[in-house]
Amino acid sequence: AAAGLSYVGAYVINTYKSYDNFLQDKYALLPAVIIICVAVVMFIIGLIGCCATFRESRVGLGLFLAIILVIFIAEVSAFVLGFVYREKVKTDVQGTMRSVFEKYDGKNPESRVVDYLQEQLHCCGVKNYSDWTATQWFNSTGNNSVPQSCCQQEAKNCTGHLDQPQEL
Repeated sequence: AAAGLSYVGAYVINTYKSYDNFLQDKYALLPAVIIICVAVVMFIIGLIGCCATFRESRVGLGLFLAIILVIFIAEVSAFVLGFVYREKVKTDVQGTMRSVFEKYDGKNPESRVVDYLQEQLHCCGVKNYSDWTATQWFNSTGNNSVPQSCCQQEAKNCTGHLDQPQEL
């Protein structure tokens, strides 16, 4: 169980690195850090539980039970924090995404992050492709199109033009 939790926590932190331009609030990683800490403690407690069982120690088994209850409370707390702050994170991410999309020029690092995000999540814009019409990049190109990263992978001849929304 500790190895599984460690993997989940590390995966969340590693995935966060790809999207850190969109998440300004570093507290978004708090649940992942709690999960990793709980995994380390679970490993240590598992060893204590095994030793207590092997020696048939009532005190050791009582301590093991108390620690397991504390871990359970920590996991419930992480779940509740994630649930309570999900709307705040959603609002913050959308606001930050809009500002990053505003800086899009197709060349800077933020532009590459936007392209990566759209390709990985198979999306276009913050809510949909029409979000691009309000950006400086859209107005400066003058070709009535969105970035190529908005194109569906199956669409072979996609140019990003808004007159072909079925390919976006």
